[in-house]
Amino acid sequence: MSMRAVVTDQAVNLSIRFLENVLSSYDCHNFMARFWDGSSWGNTRNPRFVMVLNHPGALRQMFSVASELSFGEAFVRGDFDLEGDIEAAFELGDYLLQREQSIPERMRIGALLLKLPAAAHTETSGGTQLRGAVHSRSRDRAAVTYHYDVSNDFYSLWLDRRMVYSCGYFKTGLEGINRAQEQKLEHICRKLRLRPGDHLLDLGCGWGGLMCYAALNFGVQAFGITLSQPQAEFARARFREAGVADRCIVEVCDYRDLDPPQEYDKIVSVGMFEHVGRDLLSEYFRQAWSVLRPGGVFLNHGIAASPTMTRRGPSFMDKYVFPDGDLVPLGTTIQVAESCRFEVRDVESLREHYALTLRRWVRRLEARRVEAVRETNEQAYRI
Repeated sequence: MSMRAVVTDQAVNLSIRFLENVLSSYDCHNFMARFWDGSSWGNTRNPRFVMVLNHPGALRQMFSVASELSFGEAFVRGDFDLEGDIEAAFELGDYLLQREQSIPERMRIGALLLKLPAAAHTETSGGTQLRGAVHSRSRDRAAVTYHYDVSNDFYSLWLDRRMVYSCGYFKTGLEGINRAQEQKLEHICRKLRLRPGDHLLDLGCGWGGLMCYAALNFGVQAFGITLSQPQAEFARARFREAGVADRCIVEVCDYRDLDPPQEYDKIVSVGMFEHVGRDLLSEYFRQAWSVLRPGGVFLNHGIAASPTMTRRGPSFMDKYVFPDGDLVPLGTTIQVAESCRFEVRDVESLREHYALTLRRWVRRLEARRVEAVRETNEQAYRI
């Protein structure tokens, strides 16, 4: 047997010992670990998912500084892969990040890690290095450009046909993504009480799906803003194709620089609120109030933070997905909106709808993996 084979066998044994220690109080029936040499550990008969360790130093890469960020970066680098149910893998991730360890346990696990070989490559490409004051106009534009300007064609691979980049609305839970997003747009328009001739402002209009739907089905005049030039170009082409270019206008503009020639009957913001930032909520709501006619409606749709949730360590989402994203508790949002003179008339949680949407997005993205990598690159697909 060659020395290389001996070292590999040792690394497999060490990796198994590490997993047995780390997962001693975890029900491992739902997953299997498969090592670089083809051997496996765990439930080898019917696991919900398989964690594929691609080289002897994979666990050392993942756990040297165990955090959401280190796990995510290890996946993006290709230190490990996931096969099967990715939701089950996140359950394991939550367990690993939340478990408490005694000092002797940390020392024992750390000693096992140090016996594993160090990987040759530890840097992860991708991510963004933003400069300037957080939520300044220039930095916000850079953050939006990083995320949304990846490629219109890339997003079209896995979003619905209208390119709606927020959760769908599921009446039965069995709908496909196209039907769910159509129901979502209808739900929003009815909540806004849209009527023919209404002037609608869409803050963060994305690829223009909501504006187009509202113009075609509710007869509104729509004006939208985005910080992404490719999104704006896509939306304009969509409006021309749908025959509503005379009723739908989109501009590349920061909401703080909005200086419309008129007041709007209705304002909508879907999936943009997460980019505003806690310190700028008052400015955001004051700006909306200033361009909304008396008696008008503002529908604000965004992801909220739970006030009881705690996160350990840096966030993969912050670094690689939504830089400078800032989720605030619902109570904080309502308090700020009311301080800016808004009267809250309706609050609805769509948490379950987002889970259903994400499942469909993941399946669609995985099904178009080859095209997604060709349109961007392997790391962008993994992110």
